[in-house]
Amino acid sequence: MLRDFCPRYHRHYEESRFSDEFGLFAAWMHEQGHLRDPARGHLYRLRQVLEQSDRFLPGGLFSEADLREVFTVSGRSAYLYLATQRIFVRFLAAAGRLTTTGPVDALELLCLRYRQYLANVRGFSSQSIQHHLSTLKDFLSRGIASDRGLSGLTASDIETYVQLKSKENTRQSLQHVVAHLRAFLRYCAEHGETAPGLDVIDTPRTYRGELPPRALDWIVVRRLLASFRRRSPRDWRDHAILHLMAYYGLRPSEIASLQLSSIDWNARTLLVEQRKTHSYLVLPLANRTLRLLQCYLTLGRPCNDLPQLFLRIRSPIRAIKHYGVIEVFIKRARDSGLPLHGASAYTLRHAFAMRLLQRGVGVKAIGDLLGHRSLEATCVYLRIDTDMLRPVGLPVPTAVAV
Repeated sequence: MLRDFCPRYHRHYEESRFSDEFGLFAAWMHEQGHLRDPARGHLYRLRQVLEQSDRFLPGGLFSEADLREVFTVSGRSAYLYLATQRIFVRFLAAAGRLTTTGPVDALELLCLRYRQYLANVRGFSSQSIQHHLSTLKDFLSRGIASDRGLSGLTASDIETYVQLKSKENTRQSLQHVVAHLRAFLRYCAEHGETAPGLDVIDTPRTYRGELPPRALDWIVVRRLLASFRRRSPRDWRDHAILHLMAYYGLRPSEIASLQLSSIDWNARTLLVEQRKTHSYLVLPLANRTLRLLQCYLTLGRPCNDLPQLFLRIRSPIRAIKHYGVIEVFIKRARDSGLPLHGASAYTLRHAFAMRLLQRGVGVKAIGDLLGHRSLEATCVYLRIDTDMLRPVGLPVPTAVAV
């Protein structure tokens, strides 16, 4: 693998006392999907650091603190060395050769035990665990007085923290924060870390359908798609993603799950796995969409054997996640200069539904395309079609003078 990454200079690595580390690191980067040029840079910087330091032994364990120190350099390439450090640390962790130094405090041990509890006892997914731990770390850093610690936690401290989070989150997001706090405080009370009863926290009230979905005007949607210059692989990928969301109403998770085999070029259809209903939908593709997908596959998609349709542009090359799709919309909306403040990726889906509704498409057909289980979910879009609702409004009674 060293010969593949560094065909001209592979001897410099093979003759080094850390040749095994270089070879295994190169093979690991290849398996993870790193491109050759960035991987060659990581190997070069790793060789510079390891051969100039006497802290490490070939084939031994590596201390994360020592790596952090030796990879800290000055100059314009400092961020490149930090990137190599992060990737090398991931490699060592996967190989079981990474160790931490220094004492671990009680809160860190508690977080480790709580992570194991969420995974082994509660059976949470890794994504749910990350959400819980993100709230937990923020609470431990901002919600606990340093002089009293966790054992001196009071209901007043929790109320103060919830009030702080209420200024940073919507009521819907605050519900998740409160749920995370309840679970953690219940766990702490059961293990004697805090006083019992602190998990009794009032949750903010939300009401189904209290606000209509946000939908962009179709003129704004077209201007957003027209703002792409389509000169780079990233431009072609992002344009194809937002085009499918706007013209076919696909969710970010459905975009991320598309595969190369989802496109039937002969039948001119797209097979979509609807994530919420766990059903499949076959959508006819317009000529414009087919041309756009062909251009993306030719000019935008990295050469890779992965089956997914949309991939990351930067190394390591992997399938894009639904969070990545959301980030695509956020970045393109920001760069477009359009009045899209407060808009989300789902506003394209809502704009798609409103466009069909205004063209006279039935609510049942719209619900089938959107993957709704019931008409009630689709009828929400009727509430934001003000032009349709205006004729059915009752006249305002006038006051009669006596």
